[in-house]
Amino acid sequence: MRIFIAGATGVIGRRLVPLLLAQGHQVTALSRRSQVPGAETVLGDVYDPTRLRELVAQARPDVLMHQLTDLTSRDFAANGRIRREGTRNLMDAALAAGVRRVISQSIAWAYEPGTTPADESTPLDLHSPDEYRRTTVEAVATLEEITAEAPEWVALRYGMLYGPETWYTKNGLMATSPLPTGPDVTSFLHIEDAAHAAAAALTWPSGPVNIVDDEPLAASVWAPAFAASVGAPPPQPADSPRTPWARGATNGRARNLGWRPAHPTFLDT
Repeated sequence: MRIFIAGATGVIGRRLVPLLLAQGHQVTALSRRSQVPGAETVLGDVYDPTRLRELVAQARPDVLMHQLTDLTSRDFAANGRIRREGTRNLMDAALAAGVRRVISQSIAWAYEPGTTPADESTPLDLHSPDEYRRTTVEAVATLEEITAEAPEWVALRYGMLYGPETWYTKNGLMATSPLPTGPDVTSFLHIEDAAHAAAAALTWPSGPVNIVDDEPLAASVWAPAFAASVGAPPPQPADSPRTPWARGATNGRARNLGWRPAHPTFLDT
């Protein structure tokens, strides 16, 4: 297949490109400044729609992959803009070039409140009373709605990423930040498993898919284990109720499609 990747220099993209090349695919990588080893690198910006259309048309991809985020400086407003405007520009370029399949990066913690881990049929939390959360979920919903304009599409709802070059590693952000210790539940995902899922999604049926590990964990469980793994002081226990939407997610659909996490639990870090 001919594959056009936006986000090839990101933490997932740097692992995904070698996987695709090893499978024999022809990869065109969009970058603002860096060459991507093994791929045909084209210089451009997702916020330059005219240039983007030209690049996608020239690449003639069978698949467009959207792995873009903007979280290096924890600028969540910029990340929301990527989800809204960046996705719109990518999809317009893809549709103009006749691309049949689009695969986008979404998240698995945008579901509405509940008492059990969410599956893909669970509605997104679009009516949250918390403005910050509602704005985040609205951007996620916009990304997925735009992605679904493609004839074939997959929204990869990733869990909280951990592993090398993420926030959850010895020198990462969470190793030097106060850790939560209450009952809020998180579904994690190792960065390598995220890349393998994106490669597998080339042949998956259309729809959203939770890409999470096998064991949703309360902060009271994962935070002390993480602190011990990075040599940080153990967090102090907190007596607080669970945030209703912090419920984790299930990976049953991904498993039915043949995907398995090589890292089944965050506790193995």
